[in-house]
Amino acid sequence: MSAPPVSPSAGRPHAASAGSSAALPAAFHRLVASSLAANLAEQMSLAGAPLVAVIALGSGAGGTGLLQAAQTLPFLLLAIPAGVLADRSSRHRLMALAEAVRLLALLSILALLMLDRLTLPLLAALGFLGATGTVVFSVCTPALTPALVSRASLGQANRLLELVRSATYIAGPALGGALVGWIGASPAFALAATLSAVAVMLLQGIQEPGRAFVSARPAMPPFAELREGASFLFGHVLLRPIFFTAVWFNVGFFVLMGIYVAYAHEHLRLGASAIGLTLGLYGVGMLCGAFVAGRLLRIVRFGVAICIGPVMGLAAILMMAATIIAPSVGLAGCAFLLIGAGPMVWTIATTTLRQAVTPEATLGRVSAVILTATYGARPVGAALGAVMASTVSLPACLLVAVLAFMIQAGIILRSAPARLASLEAASTGS
Repeated sequence: MSAPPVSPSAGRPHAASAGSSAALPAAFHRLVASSLAANLAEQMSLAGAPLVAVIALGSGAGGTGLLQAAQTLPFLLLAIPAGVLADRSSRHRLMALAEAVRLLALLSILALLMLDRLTLPLLAALGFLGATGTVVFSVCTPALTPALVSRASLGQANRLLELVRSATYIAGPALGGALVGWIGASPAFALAATLSAVAVMLLQGIQEPGRAFVSARPAMPPFAELREGASFLFGHVLLRPIFFTAVWFNVGFFVLMGIYVAYAHEHLRLGASAIGLTLGLYGVGMLCGAFVAGRLLRIVRFGVAICIGPVMGLAAILMMAATIIAPSVGLAGCAFLLIGAGPMVWTIATTTLRQAVTPEATLGRVSAVILTATYGARPVGAALGAVMASTVSLPACLLVAVLAFMIQAGIILRSAPARLASLEAASTGS
């Protein structure tokens, strides 16, 4: 039987509302600045890697799909250990260490490019290594944020973090694509490495409050700690459908992302800069979604806000599938715009909900379980796209993505979160 929505823990005040406003402390702003630098480095390298694979190394859809799988596989393998560590140690130091690993990977790619020794397997291996920073950021940021800001400011803080992240989704692919297309890959990876180094320095300066429950709790085996977090997640009537919706969304989205560069290059006849710009519209959509999320969370039912992302994601993939019959850079760009805007509202709403209903002592592990499955679905989607592109066709990949997006929309529309009147109702169990 599913557990009812429960208050996170005794003695912790409930969030006033998803869109409430309050002053945010300097430590949180430092976290935001580090997120800006790290996410921009990530997006530039993610945009640059498949372009290097296609243009410089001569790879096709199968190669770029496998590259995407390698760059997302760390979410499947490393999120759980990161979540256990996040609940047991200094989260900002863990983030700085992981970002330093990304820096090392970017510098290695840069050196191999300059020596003309880069190959697709090396690019994939270093992409895997660099994604360590993204995994730890994704696990630790939602766990660290409630320790740095008040409960009443969680919605505002999550919105600011997502605004920054969405801005990097605009600038990163466009800048990475432009640099690779105009003057080569080396400048793109040099700039990404510089930004990663800035993120490391910013993270080291965060003053993280002490956590009494860390020292007070008896030591538990890692698997027992993981089981505790997973039991809370899968026993919660609000978090469980959000989890499965996100899994199917990521499968469908990364079937698309795994083949999009090759599809755009071969079917839509786009060059590197144009491909980067269409991917950049995903960031424009994210930015638009982050800007309107605060108002939406104030004027519509909380459950409606949660449903916006999955429904708009389905509309977007149907638009992209239409390019099979009517090849159009405009349709492709609009699809990325929609798939950025709606799910951004989803991310802000569901992250705030998770922080409101999950005990702080368990938040890292709950976030890790979600990331393991949802982000772990990314290499599954990317690999599925690679296999189908190699054995069937690129258009068939888009039809598989449509099916996955239909499933995720159906799950959330029939769920308890879709019926929530407000965040307060979730926090109080009413």
